[in-house]
Amino acid sequence: MKKPKIGQIGHYLSTQKSVLAIVTLSGIVYNVGMTAGPWFEGKLAQCLHDIVVNKKEFKDMVYLALIYTAVILSVQIMRYIKRLYVRKFANHINRDMKKDLYHCMVYKSKEELEQEGVGSLMTKAIADVDACVEGIRKFTTEVFDTGVVMIAYFVMLISYDWRLTILSMIFPPIAYYIANRLKKTVTQSVKEYKVSAGLLNESTYDRIGNALTYRIYGQETNRNLIYEKCLMDYEAKAVRANIWENVMQPIYLVISMAGCLCILWFGGKNVLGQGWTQWDIAAFVTYLSCFTKLASKTSKAAKLFNSVQKASVSWKRIQPFLTMNSPVKKEGQTKDVQMVPEQKMISLDHVSFHYEGCEDLFSDVSFSANSGEIIGITGPIACGKTTLGKLFLGELPYSGEININGNIVYMGHKSELISGTIEENILLGDSGDVWEALSWVEMDDEVKQLPNGIHTRIGNGGIMLSGGQQARIVLARTLWHRKEVLILDDPFSALDIQTEQKIFTTLQRLAKDCTVLLFSHRLSLFPQMTQVIWMENGLLSVSDHETLLHENPEYANLYYMQTQESRIQQGGNGDDT
Repeated sequence: MKKPKIGQIGHYLSTQKSVLAIVTLSGIVYNVGMTAGPWFEGKLAQCLHDIVVNKKEFKDMVYLALIYTAVILSVQIMRYIKRLYVRKFANHINRDMKKDLYHCMVYKSKEELEQEGVGSLMTKAIADVDACVEGIRKFTTEVFDTGVVMIAYFVMLISYDWRLTILSMIFPPIAYYIANRLKKTVTQSVKEYKVSAGLLNESTYDRIGNALTYRIYGQETNRNLIYEKCLMDYEAKAVRANIWENVMQPIYLVISMAGCLCILWFGGKNVLGQGWTQWDIAAFVTYLSCFTKLASKTSKAAKLFNSVQKASVSWKRIQPFLTMNSPVKKEGQTKDVQMVPEQKMISLDHVSFHYEGCEDLFSDVSFSANSGEIIGITGPIACGKTTLGKLFLGELPYSGEININGNIVYMGHKSELISGTIEENILLGDSGDVWEALSWVEMDDEVKQLPNGIHTRIGNGGIMLSGGQQARIVLARTLWHRKEVLILDDPFSALDIQTEQKIFTTLQRLAKDCTVLLFSHRLSLFPQMTQVIWMENGLLSVSDHETLLHENPEYANLYYMQTQESRIQQGGNGDDT
């Protein structure tokens, strides 16, 4: 049998076979054992009657009660085991589903994620997964607590009086019918609620992230009104969804319990010897107790339908994100970077790129690099340096071929930091000596001065740190997780020349087995690069530093201008080699 893939419910169920086996065994024992309750209740009622008419003594009641207690205790132990493992089952699926969801989101393009919206993604990643798993948990629970026990109760009722059972069981299917008829209404209300929750999350994120901008431009009142509108819509949709899911429960119960009227009438005749079957008091009490429990379970089963419908809405929302299979790309869509075992670590062959509706940003780009090389890439502002770096990630459509022999680690020019500690931002869940990584970027002494050291929380986006500190933490993280290819987009822009040189010396040592593409507008380090690439007017000049100084006036002017400024800043102690 073919194993289910990620994106199918069967995949998550198949990973929990051992847990489900324990749930199944304990669930069957517990729910079949539940029929002992009505039977003992009937026997106790009969025993009480016999004591009143002096047919039995009080000790008989005590003896029967002790047996009843022992049986119920055993049944409840199985119930504890079943519920414990159902909860484990649900927690494991929740963990696996969220892990897969987060992992798959990483492989979505930035454009796809931005189009989805932050609020909607937050809802999918948290609320929708929780709702989906809760539906799975309820379904797994009720398969036994409702399905198995209802069968057991029904068999018990049939054994006492099959005619009365058929008559009284006319009503529970009505509850099922109503629940099924409300399926569309429940599904639609939950769908609207989820959409509203995503919009509220988006508005909340916007309100926090752009609070200063709204305050500066005097738009706080307008944004508050928009937020309140989103909040009111969310409240209305949430109430409506909860009404259809929860308020119908008492109605289902009343409909299911209507069969008690038949039992009181025809069951009473059975006790009097005038009905279809001869009953004693024990049989009447057992039958009535058994039916009320069955009717109660029937109403819960009707509610279960609504819960499953709610879970199905959440599953449909997250399922597209739970797949690692890339769709077939049409012309103009993002092109995959080829990973091929070639001699060169990196090779670009006649690569061109343009944004939609614009001329080529660069065209017919070809160059290659070996392991151990550090390639400096520079050019005028808006020449396409950052765009070229992103092509290696497969985020943008291009023509030509990009071949990479190995894995990539990318450091963008914008610091992307999580709102955790310095240690968490560098290690990202790995274990190791974070102080070593900090020493690589000349930041260990600064962190030691902080009250909590590497455990200092840096705030959302690293707001508690300076720009230079943010950049160095990101660089430390990149070097810690370095792969065969390192793409560094302006890693030293916020650093002074001396610190830049120290970190670059460390980079040369750490990257002996890597290929480094270093995009920068600062050229002080370029004399030490293996190759230098100058980008201008859509064309690339690939050479070394000395050759470019003699052959490319634009590169030479920029380099000498920067080195002259550097000498002035350092009091004239620099050199221009």
